Amino acid sequence: MLRHEDIIFRDEVLVVINKPAGLLVHPSWIDKDETQTAMKLLRDLIGQWVYPVHRLDKPTSGILVFALSSEIAKALTAAFTERSVSKEYIAVVRGHTCEAETIDYPLRELWDKMTDRESSRDKPAQPAITCYERLAIAELPIAVRPHLSARYSLLRVRPQTGRSRQIRRHLKHIFHQIIGDHKHGDNAHNRMFAEHLDCHRLLLHASMISFAHPVSGEQMSLHAPLPDDFMAILQRVFGITDFC
Repeated sequence: MLRHEDIIFRDEVLVVINKPAGLLVHPSWIDKDETQTAMKLLRDLIGQWVYPVHRLDKPTSGILVFALSSEIAKALTAAFTERSVSKEYIAVVRGHTCEAETIDYPLRELWDKMTDRESSRDKPAQPAITCYERLAIAELPIAVRPHLSARYSLLRVRPQTGRSRQIRRHLKHIFHQIIGDHKHGDNAHNRMFAEHLDCHRLLLHASMISFAHPVSGEQMSLHAPLPDDFMAILQRVFGITDFC
C-alpha cells in the first residue's frame, strides 16, 4: 500500500511521502481495528524508525512529513504549532463557491481517546481560519435532490490554522461540503459520485507543504501529485486533463 515511488523527499533527518487515501498516519482509538498505518509501512519500507510530525486524516491523500529522530520531530512539531509551515490542499466540493473566501470560524478540538488521553475534552472552541480560491466550476446533468442538475467547484485551500479536520468542517460550515466526506459531507452528492462516477474516496488532497529545513534552515517547498483516481474525477467532472 506504500511504495518507494511514494517517497517525495528523503535526507538524513527527514522523509516525506505522498500518502494514499484510506491509510491512517498512526494507530488511533477511533479506528482501533486498523493494523496498517503510514508510520508502520514507511518504517518497514526504509528499514528505519520514523516519527510523524503532523496529522493527515485517514481518507485524505497527500503530503505527510516524518522525522528520523525524536529531536527532529520535536523541532518540526514546534514549527507546525507556531504556524511557520504553509500547506495547500486540492478539494472538490458541492455547489458553486465564491471565487475566493476566508472562513474565520472557531472550532472545538476533536478528541482521540488513544492519542489525546492527557488532553481536556472541555476546551472552548479555538480560532480557526481557512482560505480558498476557486479553480474551476462544473454542472452535471444529473439530478441530485432537489435539483435537476448538480454543481461542483474545484478549490485550492490554504488552512491558516491546524484544527482537527479543519478544512472538512469549515467547508461544511459554508454549505460546500467536500465530495466523499462521510462524516461532514452531503450523502446525496456522495452517493451520486459513487453511482455515476465510480468515486468512493474523499476528494481532498494535501498537495503542497513549505517549511524551513530543521537542520540547514533552507526553505523547502514540496509537492505531491494528485493520485490517478483523483485526476480521473477532474477529467470527467471539470474536463481537466493536466493539473499541477
